[in-house]
Amino acid sequence: MSTVTVVSYGAGNVASVQFALERLGATVRLTADPGEVAAAERLILPGVGAAGFAMARLSDTGLVEPIREFPRPLLGVCLGQQLLFETSEEGGGVPMLGLIPGTVRRLDPGPERPVPHMGWSRLTPVRADPLLDGLGDDAWAYFVHSYVCPDGEGTLARADYGDPLPAVVRNANRWGCQFHPERSAAAGARILRNFLDLPA
Repeated sequence: MSTVTVVSYGAGNVASVQFALERLGATVRLTADPGEVAAAERLILPGVGAAGFAMARLSDTGLVEPIREFPRPLLGVCLGQQLLFETSEEGGGVPMLGLIPGTVRRLDPGPERPVPHMGWSRLTPVRADPLLDGLGDDAWAYFVHSYVCPDGEGTLARADYGDPLPAVVRNANRWGCQFHPERSAAAGARILRNFLDLPA
């Protein structure tokens, strides 16, 4: 069974991610130790809240470079997906991990839709990927976010919230889910299972 390391750096919904993975039979390690992160079989970077605070925590704990250099499967969840990009508009501009090109911008869905985007939205696959294997045409995921990643060639699936927004992204061995797979019922469990099954 797969072993997965969850980065526990004080800016993530770590407990619910841990429990969701354990329900799938994974062995879960929680750590903020740079050496353990570098040696992990596969890595999940969660995140809730502000990009500036999250990047400061990663920097203070010496985790920025081990995450940037991580060569095996890496999954960013919610804010963790946003941190994979180069910069964020939040707080006047936040340099981030720079693993996927582009700037994260404030969500502007139009006057009929509130910010944050909070609730269930349907996932629409854009291209095939092992992370999305087995998802049906009626896959829904649970979102809570006020910023949105750029929609580019790395987009694997979109959701609609006024305009289409990137819901799942990938660049090489790095994947991201803008939603919370640990709160997304069968679709989220399938995505986590697929991540655990990726070759390390």
